[in-house]
Amino acid sequence: MKTITILGATGSVGTSTLDLIERAPDDFRVLALTANCDVARLAAAAIRTRARRAVVADEACLGDLRAALAGSGIEAAGGEQAVIDAAALGADVTLAAIVGCAGLRPVMAAIEGGGTIALANKESLVSAGEVMNHALAKSGAILLPVDSEHSAVFQCLDRTIPARVARIILTASGGPFRDRSLAEMDGITPEQAVAHPNWSMGAKISVDSATMMNKGLELIEAFHLFPVEAAQLDVVVHRQSVIHSMVEYIDGSVIAQLGTPDMRTPIACALAWPDRMATPGERLDLVNVGRLDFEAPDPVRFPALALARAAMEAGGARPAILNAANEVAVAAFLKGRAGFLEIAAIVSDVLNRYDPPAPGDLDSVLAIDAEARAIAEERVKDCVA
Repeated sequence: MKTITILGATGSVGTSTLDLIERAPDDFRVLALTANCDVARLAAAAIRTRARRAVVADEACLGDLRAALAGSGIEAAGGEQAVIDAAALGADVTLAAIVGCAGLRPVMAAIEGGGTIALANKESLVSAGEVMNHALAKSGAILLPVDSEHSAVFQCLDRTIPARVARIILTASGGPFRDRSLAEMDGITPEQAVAHPNWSMGAKISVDSATMMNKGLELIEAFHLFPVEAAQLDVVVHRQSVIHSMVEYIDGSVIAQLGTPDMRTPIACALAWPDRMATPGERLDLVNVGRLDFEAPDPVRFPALALARAAMEAGGARPAILNAANEVAVAAFLKGRAGFLEIAAIVSDVLNRYDPPAPGDLDSVLAIDAEARAIAEERVKDCVA
């Protein structure tokens, strides 16, 4: 039986993870579940799974959590440090699914504990890839990707022969606006942007998919996850989301991982690794799919992808600035304070205005993140939503 902690248990990845472990109660014992402030769902999940501890990041919600857990014997805690403490409990597997850079300190605490981290929080690796890899080497912790694309690469990549890898090819659905012109995207609403054609995801990641910033962040994540150079990373638009990513070797062979678009598949891969576990998702029927289409991403309509690639190639503080500015811009869009096309423009402006030295530790990363956010907030004030 593996012990498990789920950071971000009430989000889309967290609830998918809960679905899997509740189907295999003899295989997992829950140490801790965390959420921001969704007390009802957190308490219900903690009670169902007999978790040792439940934590809300927003300490103002702690009273309600204690009331919801009264008589259950489950510990209740609240606040940022409580989330970090939950991550440091020493679980065999820590599923890191807190959205955004808010998940960085908890992820680092889990890494320092030396267990297995199943990473769904791509922003942590984007902002602090070099710092995290140094911590992984020091602690001996194992980092397994949960993003469907990186899980696919992980399954296809022969790590014994990294010099024989020619390319890693990440696939992108293209999002809900892949066929719209720039003029047609000018008036996009948050409701339209979160309606992904293939995947069921949270609001932030759905908007990132719509701008293709999500794929840019995944490029940077892949750069830190796998033993390749930046020039060996490519993106191709694949509308059906059947091939989740591919690895090309120097002999011309291309190995791909295929499946239906269900996040429980890559989550299960990380939870059971190096074994496999059953999932309840729909099975892939290639005859029913009929055809697989591929096209190059359009850099004019989706400039976020080029911004992310440039940040990846420059390294240093650039990825952290990119990520922070994007989080602010997406939040502004979702609140009606910025237009859809202004998201990438805000990110570009912040990258042009701010260029600090490369961060050497976690505190430096977070300081860069905070300053980039402040600059982005000022830039949002110039927007006309």
